[in-house]
Amino acid sequence: MQLLLASASPRRQQLLQLLERPFEVILPQVAEQRQPNEVASAYVQRLALSKAQAGLGLAQGSGHSADYYVIGADTIVVAGQQVLEKPQDFADFCRMMELLSGQVHEVMTAVAVVDERGVSQLTVTTEVSFKTLTEAELAAYWASGEPHDKAGGYGIQGRAGKFVTQLRGSYSAVVGLPLYETEQLLLQREQCYHKESAQ
Repeated sequence: MQLLLASASPRRQQLLQLLERPFEVILPQVAEQRQPNEVASAYVQRLALSKAQAGLGLAQGSGHSADYYVIGADTIVVAGQQVLEKPQDFADFCRMMELLSGQVHEVMTAVAVVDERGVSQLTVTTEVSFKTLTEAELAAYWASGEPHDKAGGYGIQGRAGKFVTQLRGSYSAVVGLPLYETEQLLLQREQCYHKESAQ
């Protein structure tokens, strides 16, 4: 069985390397559009599963004869009832930071592992507390370029780490891939594979 990661995120690729499993990256095209009235948890789960399933379809269509496990993941930031994705511009970034400044927010990362036999998936929710941010801090952080491609407008593993006063949950999930939980999903799929192979 060959392991594939359906993600262009360098952070997810770096995290997956820590599981010490050989893998390749595949890049399916999945529209990240929240549906009307879709709750945050359902949204992030749907995207993770869609990425994994699209990645499996690409791999199977490549003409290779290998069996595949494909990992799909998605991360969103939730402040109150609002889902914060990647900022569109500086004004959008400031809007997000106003919601996070001095408050507790949630980071949801969903992971799905799919193969021809089925799906294993879960969502990890982590609570993150921010200090009160100043306008100067926001301007400097935006100018660094780091927030531009990050859900919620920040990367906890980078300069924004100094904004965090408390974290309850999985640090690696906030970065983009919960390591313990991803390993457990892979073990589940492997058990299914070996069980069916033995029959």
